[in-house]
Amino acid sequence: MSSHSDDWSTRHSVLATARRTAALLNVLADERPDPAGVADTLRAYGEAEPIDLTTGDVAAMRAAAALLRPAFAAEDADAAAAVLNLLLKDHTGPLRLSSHGGGTPWHPHLDHDDEAPWDEWLLASSCMALTVLVWDRQRPPGGICASPSCRNVFLAQGSGPERRYCSRRCATRERVAAHRRAHATGQSGEVT
Repeated sequence: MSSHSDDWSTRHSVLATARRTAALLNVLADERPDPAGVADTLRAYGEAEPIDLTTGDVAAMRAAAALLRPAFAAEDADAAAAVLNLLLKDHTGPLRLSSHGGGTPWHPHLDHDDEAPWDEWLLASSCMALTVLVWDRQRPPGGICASPSCRNVFLAQGSGPERRYCSRRCATRERVAAHRRAHATGQSGEVT
């Protein structure tokens, strides 16, 4: 395999982990996330069975998600790096390679062992992916939706203009609301 293919594979893996991180942060942002919903999100992003989450597991994962959220809220790469450096220092183990006893290809881990609790795994794997994104792109890994009715996190994609919304749906909803407000007051209601 060429080094270009290896590079693509690594980038794909980092992006997949970062996407899983964003999805988990969003499902865990609910005041009382449902363990079945969290498990479904894990399955959707390729986590192997069995996925047996207790309410305690989900509560601990929710606390880990709250620690990760400021990396998405960071205004610039320096702020994102500061958040991630603190998390790496305070909440992860040393970098190591694992194959889970030969059950998977070798891959990096920052959790303390292959049987780490869900919250430690979430924090460690997410820190690794978000750190690589900040390193590779020299900007925050994403953002928090500007819609007051949403507040989901999202990954920054590509080199285009900076995103403000997690989805077209949220952007459209806010544009329509601004248009209606402007129409009611007789002003222009452009939202970017």
